[in-house]
This record gives sequence, C-alpha cells and structure tokens, in this order.
Amino acid sequence: MSALLVVGDVVTDVVARYRAPLAAATDTAAGIRTLPGGAGANAACWAARAGCADVRLLARVGTDRAAWHEESLRRAGVRPMLVRDPQAPTATVIALVDRDDGERTFLTESGAALRLSSGDWPPDALDGVARLHLSGYLFFAPTSAEAARTALASAEERGVPVSVDPASAGFLARLGRDRFLAAVDGVELLLPNAQEAALLTGLPAPEAAAAALSRRFPLVAVTLGGGGALVAEGGRVVAKAAAPPVRVVDTTGAGDAFTGAFLAARLAGADPVAAAQAGCRAGAEAVTRTGGRPPPGEDGSPRDGHPRDGSS
Repeated sequence: MSALLVVGDVVTDVVARYRAPLAAATDTAAGIRTLPGGAGANAACWAARAGCADVRLLARVGTDRAAWHEESLRRAGVRPMLVRDPQAPTATVIALVDRDDGERTFLTESGAALRLSSGDWPPDALDGVARLHLSGYLFFAPTSAEAARTALASAEERGVPVSVDPASAGFLARLGRDRFLAAVDGVELLLPNAQEAALLTGLPAPEAAAAALSRRFPLVAVTLGGGGALVAEGGRVVAKAAAPPVRVVDTTGAGDAFTGAFLAARLAGADPVAAAQAGCRAGAEAVTRTGGRPPPGEDGSPRDGHPRDGSS
C-alpha cells in the first residue's frame, strides 16, 4: 500500500499577468495563458514530481476539456479517475496576477468540479491506497461535500489516514468555520495557509492558530508563503521550515505544491518536519513560473499553454 489518492478539483486556468494597475472600463495589457490547474490536480502533480510513484486523482470534469486534462495528468505521472459530466463544463478560474509581486486574485466558475457526488466514489477506490487527500473545495457545495463525507467514511473504515487542504479563505468564510471543522472531523492532517488558519481559530498569529488547530487534528502544517511553514502537534508548534529565497513570478499553486511534496515525503517515510521542508522547496519552485503545475515538459501541459484537443 503506497498509493496517494487525491479527491478534488480539475480546473482550466486562464492566467493573466499584468503590470500596470487594472484600468476600469477599458483595456489593461497582460500576458494571458490557458493552463491546466485545480488545487487537487495540482497537488497530485506535485506529489508525482516529488517521487510518489502511484498518484491517483478522482474528480469531475466537463466533456469540453476532459481529454486535455487527462493527457496532462498522465504525462505528470498521475492516474486520472475523471468522471465526465455531460451537463456542466469543466471548472474555470481566471487568475489575475500582478507582475510586480506575483500575488493573484481568482475569479472562479466551479462548473463540474463541485458536482462530484457520492455515486462517483468507486467501491475499490482505496485499494492499495496509503493516504487519502481531499481538496477543501469539495466542502463548499452540498453535492461534493457528500462525496467528501463518503470518502472520509470509507477511509475511516479502512484505516487510511486523511489530509485536507481548506483551499480558499473566501469560500471558507462564507461556509463558516464551525461547519467546516465539523465536516473534517477525524482528519489526520490539516494543511491551511495562515489566513485559513486564522479563520478557523479566530487567532491572527499563525503560531497560535497552528497550535490551537493541533489540539483538534493530530498533525497541522500551516504555510506562510515566503515565510516557510509551521508544523504543530499536540497543541504546540514543534518546528518551522524555511522557504528558499526565490524571485516570485506567480503565487498560483504554491500551496498545492507544498501539499503534494509534503504528502509524497510522508509516504516515503519522512517525519513531519522533513516533509514540511520538502513542501517548502516545492512551493518555492512553484512561484518561479506561471501557473500551478510543475515545469512544462514534466506536467504534460503543452509548451504554448493551449489545449491540444482544439478547444480554446
């Protein structure tokens, strides 16, 4: 049992990098690329890049981009378990990225991603699986939340440890921290960023928030962007991992890269601190390029950033 199963989202990312301030009611020059993305899919690709030999991804996509996404995942070393939805398009995110600091703002159409249902969960989904990871986006819609609960219950029955990335501070705030915490009860590992950790605890200091969350979850890793990451267990912060200094191009997917590398390291037998260090290295690499996946030629995305199946 060495496989990692990720259940989450596959997204078509439209990344627009701009330098001048956004001009209302007129044009702003930008470099624009269409790339494969999605928190769950990104994490799976980074786990494969980090050395996990058996990474699987269960997600729902529209028929419009399914072939492109499946090809991209396979070339990244990820086994796609994509359910094709004939009624909804593949989820799309428009990422507005400031060229000066790499910070991004997302506009999101969830499409098929949050239509993943408990009926999409195969009876043999956990065969050979050593870890299950759930993208937090699943918990923000009733249908996909039920699918996540089905996956959690199955993992609990099989004794498979589960991790969750809360995924979005904006969606988390709308759902409410109590509802989210109740939904992820029983999870072994929580992987929030500092903003999400503050929302979940009401504690603005990342160290205090990490410690508080680790009284509820056995292991917590809180990412701090360029500040690295905190590891907390048993109600206290036990370590801080540093992030290598890099020139930031685009912060899209940095947290997903951390998650994928962290999980791959844990599967390989690393302790939480070493896993966090691996996650920080992957996150630092991720921010040096546009998009949320590993470099072109290693993740299956076309070098020109456009789909191969003729869609645009």
